[in-house]
Amino acid sequence: MSFRPPAIAVFSSAIVAALITLTPPAQAHEYKVVDGAIAVSLTGQAGDPVNGKKTAVHRKKGNCLACHSLPIPEQQFHGEIGPDLNGVASRYSEGEIRARIVDPKLANADTIMPAFHRTEGLFRQIEKFKGKTILSAQEVEDIVAYLMTLTE
Repeated sequence: MSFRPPAIAVFSSAIVAALITLTPPAQAHEYKVVDGAIAVSLTGQAGDPVNGKKTAVHRKKGNCLACHSLPIPEQQFHGEIGPDLNGVASRYSEGEIRARIVDPKLANADTIMPAFHRTEGLFRQIEKFKGKTILSAQEVEDIVAYLMTLTE
């Protein structure tokens, strides 16, 4: 006869294992804004433009297409509320693009674009998202790298 642990012990072990493997929520990194730009990478390294494009179109991550048009014809339903991002790297520096993703209110206090990597001074937040960022620092850097490929 083999030993079978009680069901509650198996269930508890599964919960503990799941909790150990969960990734902690993204926390905002410190950054310095100079002349409306964040010149230094949030991670200390360059982003990956391929991952940046994936994150930009991901409906639960960047979701850039909800408001902006991008040169991605294979994606449907580009937004028209925000500025067209075709050629954005010809109009803004890497630091200006990073600042607009981290905290778009740095450039336009009246924007409806969310702050993707800020946790303080936000309004109308759902309780479970308080203290958390929408994008991780690496995801921000990846989107910056992708947008820097969009020149005219």
